[in-house]
Amino acid sequence: MPAKDVASLKVNRTAKTLRELSLEKMREAILSEHFKPGERLVERHLCEQLDVSRSIVREVLRHLETEGLVESIAHQGPVVATLDADQAAQIYEIRALLEGHAARLCAEKASDEVIERLDALNRKIQTAFENEDFHEVMVRTAAFYEAMFTGSGLTMAWKVVQSLNARINRLRAMTISAKDRRVEAAVEMANIVQALRQRDPQAAQDASQAHVRRVAEIAAQKLDQLAKPPV
Repeated sequence: MPAKDVASLKVNRTAKTLRELSLEKMREAILSEHFKPGERLVERHLCEQLDVSRSIVREVLRHLETEGLVESIAHQGPVVATLDADQAAQIYEIRALLEGHAARLCAEKASDEVIERLDALNRKIQTAFENEDFHEVMVRTAAFYEAMFTGSGLTMAWKVVQSLNARINRLRAMTISAKDRRVEAAVEMANIVQALRQRDPQAAQDASQAHVRRVAEIAAQKLDQLAKPPV
């Protein structure tokens, strides 16, 4: 088994707390599959890799468990949570409902400045896709949806989405690297922005939900492949 790259996980001391930095590092390590689904997360090893205390590691693992990225197994301890097809389908169903509604209200209520910001964020998403910078794709995509929800006045709905963001980003990390996804995503996102610009609520909702349905299909295919035993 190849040795883990300890240096890549070391925490730099900045204005953020060590707990916040460690949480960000661990979350990114799971999303990038530095730690694989089902892999044990041994506190002693994580202390060495992150260069922080055991109390911080325990806090981080507990937080990641609330996000659904880590789970505790009896007689084994914390492990990276395994992606579940049924849970993924439920997440996409929630996304379709909330994002579709946010897009509809955004077309009706958002200021011109909000829609211009969404257009600019989408351009940044597509640039990141072209550069195959998938981390930046996820960052800019999260910013796009935050702007759409807050711009349409759905601040509480955005809090619900935020509670699922770690799971959403884990699925997003899986789907954005799919073959031909860059071209498909560009068309889907352009359809959303165009409907918002035209102030067409139904078209905005339809385009948003079509986008979610497509990524749900990709995720289901990928999870099905992962579930199949090796030949």
